Amino acid sequence: MKDTPGWASPGSAPSDGEDGQEPNASGPAEPADRPTAPEPTDQPGQPAPDPTGPGTKWSKEQPPPAQWSAPSGSQGGPAQAPPPPPGPGWGGQHPGGPGGGPGYGAPGGPGGYGPGGHPGWGSGWGGPPPAAKPGVIPLRPLGVGEILDGAVSTMRTHWRTVLGISLTVAVFTEILVVLLQGFVLDDAASSDTLNDPSASVGELTRALGDTLLGSSVIVLVSLLGTIVATALLTTVTSRAVLGKSVTTAEAWRDARPQLPKLFGLTFLLPLIGVAVVAIGTLPGALIAYAGGGDGAVALAVLGGMAAGIVAIWLMVRFSLASPALMLEKQSIWKSVGRSAKLVRGSWWRVFGIQLLATIIANVVASIIVIPFTFLAAALSGDGVNGLFTSGTADLGWTFLIVSGIGAVIGSMLTFPITAGVAVLLYIDQRIRREALDLDLARAAGVQGYGSDAAGTTPGS
Repeated sequence: MKDTPGWASPGSAPSDGEDGQEPNASGPAEPADRPTAPEPTDQPGQPAPDPTGPGTKWSKEQPPPAQWSAPSGSQGGPAQAPPPPPGPGWGGQHPGGPGGGPGYGAPGGPGGYGPGGHPGWGSGWGGPPPAAKPGVIPLRPLGVGEILDGAVSTMRTHWRTVLGISLTVAVFTEILVVLLQGFVLDDAASSDTLNDPSASVGELTRALGDTLLGSSVIVLVSLLGTIVATALLTTVTSRAVLGKSVTTAEAWRDARPQLPKLFGLTFLLPLIGVAVVAIGTLPGALIAYAGGGDGAVALAVLGGMAAGIVAIWLMVRFSLASPALMLEKQSIWKSVGRSAKLVRGSWWRVFGIQLLATIIANVVASIIVIPFTFLAAALSGDGVNGLFTSGTADLGWTFLIVSGIGAVIGSMLTFPITAGVAVLLYIDQRIRREALDLDLARAAGVQGYGSDAAGTTPGS
C-alpha cells in the first residue's frame, strides 16, 4: 500500500519495490557500491569476517558511533528495535511498547484505526483545535443548539442588564395596555353586540370595527415595546459575543440613534407583506366585483394564498435587517439589502431556526401567562366558568391587573430569546459568508486567531 498520510503508520517504510528496499526494513537503504558481506565459514579456528566492516569503496566519513549504539535490553538477548519517540499528534506510545498507552493502536482503539479499518480521530490525533470562545458562542459557524444556547447564556451571564431591560420595557408596555383597556378600549358593549344573534348588520359592523380598532391599538403598543427591547438587547448580545458586559445606560446610548430607523423598518416589513397579498388577491376581487361569480372568488382565494407564500418568503429573507441596521448602523433600505444577501442560499435554515425560536418563546410565554389568566378569571366576574362558556372574561380591574402580571413575566423571559436568536443568527451568517469571526477575535483580544480556526460544525 502506498505510504500516504493518514493511512500508513508514522515512520513506516515506502511500499514494495520503491528504492530497492524491503517493506520491513527499519533503516536507510545501503549504497549499491558497498561490498556484500562474505558468507560465514565452517572451518574451525577461522573467525568469521565482520560484515559491518568498511569496504574498499565505502566512505570514511561515517556518523559518530553514538548514533549507531545498540538498543538497550538484556545482555546476550536478541536485539530489539527501540520504540519510536512519541511525536506530537500520535499518542504517547507505539503499539506494543512500554506502558501500552494510546497511540497508533488496534482497530477501534483510542487514537488508532476506527471501525472498518479506517483511521479515526481519537486521543492519539487530538482532533481539530477548538475554536476561540471569548463570550457566549465559539467563533466559528454555529449549530442550531449553539444559537439557542447562546441566547440563553446571554440572559444567564448578563442577567442584571438583560432582565432589567426586559422587565422595564414589559412593565411600561403592560401598564399602558391595561390603562387603555380599562379606560378607553372597554369593548363590553361591542362583545355583547357580536354575541347577540338579533343584532342588525350595521350594529355588527360597528361592533366589529370597534373591536378591531382596540386590538390594533394594543398590538401597536406591544410592538413598540418589542422594538425598544430588541434594540437594547441587540447591543447587549453583540457585546456578550465578545465576552464584554454592558450596562443599560450604555446600551441605550448605543441604540438610541438607530431607534427611529428601527421603527420605520419594523413598520415597513409588514406593509410589504400586506401589499404582496393585496396584489395577489386584487385580480380575483376585481373580477368578483364585476360579477364573475364563484370562479372569481376562487381566483381571489388562490391568488391570496400564492401571494401569502411569497410574503412569507420575503419576510424570512428580510428577517436579519433589524440586527444589520443596529450593528452596522445602516439605513433602512441598505439593511434590507444586507439581510437579503446574508439569507441568500440559506432560506430554509434561517426559517427553521426562527420558527423554532418562536415556538420556544411562545411555549415559555404560555406556561407563564395561562395560569395567570385562569387566576384572573377566578378572581373576577363570572369566574373560570364564564371564561369557558363565553370565551371571554369580565375585563374588570382585577382581571386586567392579574393577567397583566403574567404578561410581564412572560415578556421578560421571551424578549431575550427572540432578540438573542436574531442577533446570533445574523452573526452566524456573517461568519459563514464574510469570515466575521476574524474581526470578532481581534475585537475580543484573542491572540493568534487566524486561518487555523476550527471549521464548520457538522450538522449545522
